[in-house]
Amino acid sequence: MTVQAPTALIADDEAPMRDQLRMRLREAWPELRIVAEAANGSEALALAAQHGPDIAFLDIRMPGMGGIDAARQLYNRCHIVFATAYDQYALDAFEQGAIDYLLKPVSPTRLQTTCERLRARLTRAPQDIGAQLAELGSLLKGSSEARPNYLRWIQAQVGGSLRMVSTREILYFQADDKYTCVQTATAQLLIRKTLKELADELDPDEFWRIHRSTLVRVDAIAEVYRDARGRQMLRLRDFPGELEVSRNHGHLFQQM
Repeated sequence: MTVQAPTALIADDEAPMRDQLRMRLREAWPELRIVAEAANGSEALALAAQHGPDIAFLDIRMPGMGGIDAARQLYNRCHIVFATAYDQYALDAFEQGAIDYLLKPVSPTRLQTTCERLRARLTRAPQDIGAQLAELGSLLKGSSEARPNYLRWIQAQVGGSLRMVSTREILYFQADDKYTCVQTATAQLLIRKTLKELADELDPDEFWRIHRSTLVRVDAIAEVYRDARGRQMLRLRDFPGELEVSRNHGHLFQQM
């Protein structure tokens, strides 16, 4: 007797995120067939009706109909996994029930855990999670109103591929002629987004502007000191080199 391969639908308004999830699912669960991809909740519903997937991977925030509203119409037909950029406070709601989640950008280790859970759940009918969806929608709406949706990952072109870099990996951004340098502990990448755009889109509690050409992640700072010329300088944790703090931004370290 032939066992039918499980099927899935991916819904995300950003094509690079769909590509990333599809590739990582191929590695984590080779038997899983991606039968459709959608750019919003409405498309996801139409494609789900057409293909009848066993699993729906839904981005929470999409233009028009988002993932929560789509899930309210899909949860009794397939198993739901949300992809989200929400912080850990909001994610606690997922841990209380049958809904699983993936924090974007998707971690291979976390995806492996999700796939193992889904393999077990596929032996059972989808659970009634209507009440949890209603509670989750209210909680995330409150979280969204309380905190702006800050940038959580950066897309950087590396050769012929697109690399997704979580802002939690980034030590600092530095303007470099027509580009902006993105420095992580292991790599230096270039993006076309300007430092001003980044300053407007990043969480100001996570990244501080210390110079007209530099944004640094606060928890990457190991030490602030003055050099022989009286300039304020930063040393980063487990990373060589120093960053200068301009006079206009010296007030950030007034306790020095």
